[in-house]
Amino acid sequence: MKPVISLALAAGALALLAGCTPEGEKVKDAAPVRPVLSIVVASASERQQGFAGTIQPQYQTDRGFRVLGRIIARNVDVGDVVKTGQMLAQIDPLVLDLAMRASEAELAKARAQLSNASAAEIRTGTLLGRQIANQADFDSVQQAREAAAASVQQSEANLTKAREQRSYATLTADMDGVVTSIDAEVGQTVSPGRKVMTLARTDIREAVVDLPDSVTRSLAVGAAFEIRLQADPTIKAAGRVREIAPQADAATRTRRVKVTLDQLVDAFRIGATITAHPVMAVEAAALEIPVSALQERDGAVRVWLVDPAARTVKTVPVEVAAREGDRARIANGISAGARIVVAGVNSLSEGQTVKIDEGTIR
Repeated sequence: MKPVISLALAAGALALLAGCTPEGEKVKDAAPVRPVLSIVVASASERQQGFAGTIQPQYQTDRGFRVLGRIIARNVDVGDVVKTGQMLAQIDPLVLDLAMRASEAELAKARAQLSNASAAEIRTGTLLGRQIANQADFDSVQQAREAAAASVQQSEANLTKAREQRSYATLTADMDGVVTSIDAEVGQTVSPGRKVMTLARTDIREAVVDLPDSVTRSLAVGAAFEIRLQADPTIKAAGRVREIAPQADAATRTRRVKVTLDQLVDAFRIGATITAHPVMAVEAAALEIPVSALQERDGAVRVWLVDPAARTVKTVPVEVAAREGDRARIANGISAGARIVVAGVNSLSEGQTVKIDEGTIR
């Protein structure tokens, strides 16, 4: 009985080994499925780049007193809308009033001296005609009359200046606008030219954005932009570039661009946060892909094209029109909508089965 049992066990083991060998060999021969990072190619014109910015007035002025004085009144606060000629603030006018009165007195004195000099000239001229006075006396009184007349002109100019200085005691709005900042309070003594407040015009507004060099290189004054309000992206306005900063910021390496809005939209208030989208003309055939997707082999540039249905990859030759930083512009070889591998391009093989990451972005 024992030999019979041993033979039966041996036969069963051989049968099991025979059944497992083909399957094991099949698993050994199958190529590994490789996960890849891929993107769907889109034309440069389809990619909308948005840059955050704020709405600012195109024209704004810092208002301050032209003379030294202590502020005794301020009639506006931040956010107040003002009209041209409206009084904004006032300094103590006592010293200026005294200076004006002194100028008025000097003018009265000069006019009196002119009157006396004119009378003396007339009298001396009469005596000269009767040959009672000599020519030297007449020349002397004539010179005195001319000096008195000049003194009157000087006093009149001083009085005009004093009155002008007196008008500087009141700070008025030089345009219709809104108060955007207050820099001095009642009781402070301010020096001539020191900023007291800032006024901004509200009829012409612009979007101010900081753009990287890669974007500003393709921009020019007059380039079109689409401006959207971040609080409500459905509110939008068109604008055109008015100014591009000639030098990049030392810290951020961005350039400040000012885009004047073509129309006045009430929702775009001063200080509102917006998103600016440059509207750049790009050839329809021009595609942009990451430089990491390119594989250079045997003097040719190729990319790995993914077949989403078969989950396989193959290489296709492409023509690179230009490279800008980490982006490459493709002239031909692939079309918009194609899915390409953008990482690990040197470790794939033709026809290899891949696993597409569902989280890849377009």
